[in-house]
Amino acid sequence: MYPNWILQRAYLTPNRSALTFEGETWNFEQIKEISVQRAYQLSSLGIEENSRIAIIGRSRPNLIFIMYACMHLKCEMVLLNRKLAKDELAYQIQDAEVKYIICDDEDQHLLPENINILLFSTVEMSYGNPIAIDLEWSLNQTTSIMYTSGTTGFPKGVRQTVGNHQASALASILNIGLGEDDVWLCAVPLFHISGFSILIRSLLYGNEVKLYEKFDAMGAVEDISSGRVTHMSLVAVMLERILNGLEENGLMASPKFKIILAGGGPFPKDYLVRAKKINLPIAQTYGMTETSSQTATLSNEDAIRKLGSAGKPLFFNQIKIADTDKPYVEGEILIRGPHVTPGYIGQFAKKSSTIDGWLHTGDIGYLDDEGYLFVVDRRSDLIISGGENVYPAEIENVLMAHHCIREAGVCGMEDETWGQVPVAFVVLKKETTKEEILDYCLDHLAKYKVPKEIHFVEQLPRNGSNKLMRRKLKELL
Repeated sequence: MYPNWILQRAYLTPNRSALTFEGETWNFEQIKEISVQRAYQLSSLGIEENSRIAIIGRSRPNLIFIMYACMHLKCEMVLLNRKLAKDELAYQIQDAEVKYIICDDEDQHLLPENINILLFSTVEMSYGNPIAIDLEWSLNQTTSIMYTSGTTGFPKGVRQTVGNHQASALASILNIGLGEDDVWLCAVPLFHISGFSILIRSLLYGNEVKLYEKFDAMGAVEDISSGRVTHMSLVAVMLERILNGLEENGLMASPKFKIILAGGGPFPKDYLVRAKKINLPIAQTYGMTETSSQTATLSNEDAIRKLGSAGKPLFFNQIKIADTDKPYVEGEILIRGPHVTPGYIGQFAKKSSTIDGWLHTGDIGYLDDEGYLFVVDRRSDLIISGGENVYPAEIENVLMAHHCIREAGVCGMEDETWGQVPVAFVVLKKETTKEEILDYCLDHLAKYKVPKEIHFVEQLPRNGSNKLMRRKLKELL
């Protein structure tokens, strides 16, 4: 058994700043008091201990208080991505078999109808009967569940335990270190593992989080150049805007600023060279929802020497390439460690997350002669758009449900702003327009998954067994 992180942190450093949002700051004691009160209120409204509930909301303090309240109740929190379409959210809610969806009042319109919604305002205004809050948690207890699309196009609900999050956070601190005055700028969504892991590290390290509701490039420029923050997590499209902001204003990163953790795929050499000129330290990382954030991280001093590498595995983690122990031989990336998910929920509940103890990522890569990981292809057909994983099969499934479309194939196209964007090739069975198809996609897919171009073709490239060859679609571009 391990201590309840929220109670233990408040006991150890009650007066230390925990959270800042739009000029208002809460210390760890205040965070504890508010979250305990929310737990009382949730319990009075029918949220039972150890139950599975879904949460959706904007990246604001009230969302954090609700999350921590659910952690007090040892609930399994299904963190819903508020960028998704109603059909996508409906699938996740049904697959997770949640009893309640706790929802930010402003996000109610995002959800499908005929579900049990408990609004934040209802919770906050209700009377809470005090209940016993457990002082200890089990390492095997599932804390969060996040959906990530599989290569088949069907989203999988990934379980993340107390032990997974704790191992990930401890491995991270052993790699990047910790100062008493560190402040982590959180400008990534809290429903993503990148955002939620910042909260976990705050509780375990005792550092402050400066929260943005959404990414603000000039706000980040000011915070980084002034030394108001010391750490930040981001993806390539965010870094490019920060670099522009610093350069255009003739600013340098403050000596107090320690590191940017950069994920979502390799970063262009140009970004790294520009960052070095303004003293902005960057550590490229490799991780996934199944590994509760980072698995490998490239140190800032190796950023240029090992350009394109995701670095070495963090302290507790292991990485190997399937079917080889030789350097520079490409193969599937396998991961083992205490940060790896124990499994899935819903329709994938019976699918093992590991084989002989190793997570098979589906990513192709190699290790060089010094043990640095290079990711060659993130699940050969995967499209990474602005740091978001976009799976062609998921888009194809939606397109082929359209009454005018017989066949559909999707691939990624290079894009200066987002890295990649999805492009669709369709074979029609009835006449329709590109505009009508795009409107249909907007109703069924998150905006970042909607194809940026629709190409009408007579046939799609297929192999002898009639399997779609997406690499041939790229040749058509």
